[in-house]
Amino acid sequence: MDLLILFGSAFLAATIFPAQSEAVLLVMQANGEATNLVLLTVASVGNTLGACVNWALGRFASNLRDRSWFPASSKQLQRAESWYARWGVWSLLLSWMPFVGDPLTVIAGLLRTPFMVFMIIVAIAKTARYAVLLWLAAGI
Repeated sequence: MDLLILFGSAFLAATIFPAQSEAVLLVMQANGEATNLVLLTVASVGNTLGACVNWALGRFASNLRDRSWFPASSKQLQRAESWYARWGVWSLLLSWMPFVGDPLTVIAGLLRTPFMVFMIIVAIAKTARYAVLLWLAAGI
């Protein structure tokens, strides 16, 4: 059950809903609820799949980008489009960053980044972030 909470918080944290997956991950690590590899896998898969929701929103709902519920504001979209125009798919390595990452994943969908390329780069970025968090917390 606790792993479902971790998965859910990681998934939601990568979508339009505000959530904090890092705190859940670190509490579960501190409590020894699962091995670091299991925690890393569950959090990474959840967060990557959540980013896929953003890609799909961008890809299939681009005509709805002016709606108030859209996961990124016009200003965020413009900033992300600028990043994306300069760095291309490699900008997705920043998909783990707060405030920057979610708009980038939406922009990737809007600009029709191939899904497999998107998923591989985003999975690497998000897994690396969780791995660093777990490693740092283990050393404290």
